[in-house]
Amino acid sequence: MNVFTGKTAEDAIAAGLKELGITREEAEIVVLEEGKRKLFGSVPAKVQIEKKEKKTDGERAVEFLEGLLGLIAAEATPVLIREEEKIEIELQAENTHGIIGRRGEIIDAMQVLAGAVANTGREEYKRVVVDCNHYREDREETLRRVAVKLAQKAVRLGKKVRLEPMNPYERRIIHSALLDSDEVTTKSEGKEPARFVVIIPKNLKTYEKRDRRPRDGRDGRGRDRGRGGKFEKKYGERKPYPKRDLPAEGTPETSGTSIRRDTTVPGYKKGGFNGFFGTFLGNSRDGASEGTEETAGAPQPQESETGDQE
Repeated sequence: MNVFTGKTAEDAIAAGLKELGITREEAEIVVLEEGKRKLFGSVPAKVQIEKKEKKTDGERAVEFLEGLLGLIAAEATPVLIREEEKIEIELQAENTHGIIGRRGEIIDAMQVLAGAVANTGREEYKRVVVDCNHYREDREETLRRVAVKLAQKAVRLGKKVRLEPMNPYERRIIHSALLDSDEVTTKSEGKEPARFVVIIPKNLKTYEKRDRRPRDGRDGRGRDRGRGGKFEKKYGERKPYPKRDLPAEGTPETSGTSIRRDTTVPGYKKGGFNGFFGTFLGNSRDGASEGTEETAGAPQPQESETGDQE
């Protein structure tokens, strides 16, 4: 046990790091006693400094998984299998349902997080595989069978076949399973996390765009199409509407065709309503008695049997 003293805790830590020849990040420091000043003299500070044991990338990933499994209350123990070209970790558990998840969603998420922890501070990425009860091996075999079966279907139909969205690890399995095929090729499309694999047959059929309009110029209801795709009118061409010419000189102003107005008519106001539209219906001055004017077409009040107006 390495214990160092000083006037203060910081002085004791500085002295201990210098003597051990390590940095603060590489040391585990425990303050045993803070320095105190008394009326007569002082009490020195004491600290314990130990050099941290440097863990490998796989050991750090295992330590992380131990804490993660405790948080999700999963009864499993992570064990580091090997750490060479890739880091392989096995989750030992009796009940694998809550660890693997539907189509491996849970174990895939743990694998991604463990890979991020293991590659912290590394310049080159190192692959991390988290497995449980040989799930990866069984899943790989299933994907290879599915890839071969769908490739045969694509060749038979002459069409592209699209697989369900997969993670990068499973997409690589599909690509590698059909890499040496002489009949199909594969490519990935879409964006994460919905990126998927498409199997393309080399005998891919091309379909021309079908013209739905019949060649005889008729539509589906037996009607002829006119110019520009429009239907011809049922009753022929529309006749032009005859233009109305201005009246000749000398045309009476009361004929209804004159655009002039008689300003001598009583009650006429320029710019206002002159009392009639169209053809003149009568002249009150022609058929009425002297001193009396009647409005043309207007009914007159009738007298009742008693002589009063109704």
